[in-house]
Amino acid sequence: MDKNTVLYKNKTAKRKQRYLLLLLAAFSAVSVCVCAASGASNLGINAFFRVLTGTGSESEKLIIMNIRLPRVLSAVAAGAGLSLSGCIMQKVLGNPMASPSTLGVSNGAVFGANAAIILFDAGTVGGAVKAAVTFSNPYIVTMCAFLSAFSGILVILLLSVKKRFSSETVVLCGVAIGSFFSAGTTLLQYFSADTQVSSAVFWSFGDLGRASAKEAAVMLAAAAAVIIFAIIVSRDLDILSSGDETAASLGINTALLRFFSLLSASVVCAICVSFLGIIGFVGLIAPQAARKFLGEEMSVLAPGSAFCGITLLALSDAAARSIIPGVSLPVGAVTSVIGGPVFLYILLRSKKGGLSRAA
Repeated sequence: MDKNTVLYKNKTAKRKQRYLLLLLAAFSAVSVCVCAASGASNLGINAFFRVLTGTGSESEKLIIMNIRLPRVLSAVAAGAGLSLSGCIMQKVLGNPMASPSTLGVSNGAVFGANAAIILFDAGTVGGAVKAAVTFSNPYIVTMCAFLSAFSGILVILLLSVKKRFSSETVVLCGVAIGSFFSAGTTLLQYFSADTQVSSAVFWSFGDLGRASAKEAAVMLAAAAAVIIFAIIVSRDLDILSSGDETAASLGINTALLRFFSLLSASVVCAICVSFLGIIGFVGLIAPQAARKFLGEEMSVLAPGSAFCGITLLALSDAAARSIIPGVSLPVGAVTSVIGGPVFLYILLRSKKGGLSRAA
């Protein structure tokens, strides 16, 4: 095969990647519109755009600006943030099963929230129905969830740098830290009152409606920062996938790259989880789906994962508010219902009957 043929094939592959990335972006945009048009008030996408352009009625403005818009922004931010988190973890660790849950980030957030609700009495139950579960101080709950999740991943990263853990050992360390947090959560709930347990369990249900517009903006900023970081270090991450020895021979500080990559992925995940609760499967499924379309090149895989995550979470939230009229189901449960079959499909369609390797 001559040089011109190779260049032509590379050019064709690049063009195909760009087209597929644009297609994923278009799908995510449509999904966001579906999410914006869903809800018990029967306000369609036209009402949403009327309010954004300043021509909507007062009732439409009230519903769209206070309920729909923060929810849509949260779907975009959390979908992108959680999927980017999983994408970076899978790439750095060379493990297709790596995700925020694998490294104990989600378990850490649950423990922190439980500690705030039970020890600081930040959650109450005002009646016999779920809607009566309220949080007297949601900011303490959010802060404790974030600090707990962040402390867990920080311990793992510091140990991995000091002891020079391999990628497999980092994952096992994350499983151990996650088990520790789960045990702590169980003990807290065991010695707490029934009302506190109800509040703690209710918090763990992923809910996009929990975040305000300001909190959604924080998540968007975090997700944007991480995707910029991933694109900047994309070449180094691609080289790291070939092995530490190869990367080191090309002048890459593998320990430092792995540390900051996992740190950025964990921080954005901790921010999303602390605001919204547990939303499973997005960090695992979205990167795998993007990898099937776009391949392993990180410069396109990172934005592609973000688009897949937005699509998955936006459609899941639309389904959560539409399956039972007047009832909003936990979006985390819906992502698992959608993500499970998708995960099995990816598994069955992959070569050699296994997941595509992230390295």
